[in-house]
Amino acid sequence: MKHFRFSPDPMTMMLLGMIALASFFPATGAYALAFDRLSTLMIAVLFFMHGARLSREAVVAGMMHWRLHLLVLGITFVLFPVLGLVLRPVLEPLVTPEIYLGILYLCVLPSTVQSSIAFTSVARGNVSAAVCSASASNILGIFITPVLVSLIVKSGSGVPFSWEPVLKIVVQLLLPFVAGQLLRPLIRQWVDRWSGALKKLDQSSILLVVYVAFGEAVVQGIWQRVPLTMLLVILMISALLLTIIMLATTYGSRRLGFSKEDEITIVFCGSKKSLASGVPMAKVLFAGGSAGLVLLPIMLFHQLQLMVCTVLAQRYANRKS
Repeated sequence: MKHFRFSPDPMTMMLLGMIALASFFPATGAYALAFDRLSTLMIAVLFFMHGARLSREAVVAGMMHWRLHLLVLGITFVLFPVLGLVLRPVLEPLVTPEIYLGILYLCVLPSTVQSSIAFTSVARGNVSAAVCSASASNILGIFITPVLVSLIVKSGSGVPFSWEPVLKIVVQLLLPFVAGQLLRPLIRQWVDRWSGALKKLDQSSILLVVYVAFGEAVVQGIWQRVPLTMLLVILMISALLLTIIMLATTYGSRRLGFSKEDEITIVFCGSKKSLASGVPMAKVLFAGGSAGLVLLPIMLFHQLQLMVCTVLAQRYANRKS
């Protein structure tokens, strides 16, 4: 039987390293412009490789379980955002407007892929459904997240709805993704052969975006606006959101008559938010140093969800039936 022993997520530790580097040595002037252009290019490459690696066969095979997928998508793109809005009277007095913007942004992000599938597998859940559900969430998130950002996130700060963020996502993320899907039959063997190196490319892209975003935020005085107590408040809010969603996914799936295996898939796919998608999207959707503040909630939520899901997956795995 597989066992999960919790240890600090390596990617999160590297992200913290990038924040520290940006805090002490932010890129400025011509260097900032060069890093910004490089990060934009690497994001396009990142989504091209996502498209090239995604198996259409796996997606088609899992699409038949439509009730489960609709529920996961509903939790990800409806329940989460509604929760962020409903809790607004409670959250706004506790955090700055920029941090609340980041909490709303967290709520409109798609689910994770790799960790959702991994936790579902360890917990002895419906892995094929998890593959399809998590993949669908990420693909649809390319369309849905920027629309929700314009409708909910930016409208909450007094900015009217605009299709500009959607168009940016289409050009910088969706088109490379579609190109990767179209070229997949030609480059699939190459992609499979270099999967390890490409994973490092993914991580490098995210790390570079975080460095650029936080470097801009540091220049604008992020650490004067976000003391340690604010980080603790963000962590507590993340715990509240995760607790509510975990309870909703667990008991909601049971009330709707899903099997235990499907319940596991719904819990792990519905409660997760993707840092890998959130970082590059924030680079496109939020200008200047605001991206650094917006990313703080998802970075803390990411580590917290890994800790909680590690324990929960082991409890599911130890069940008798």
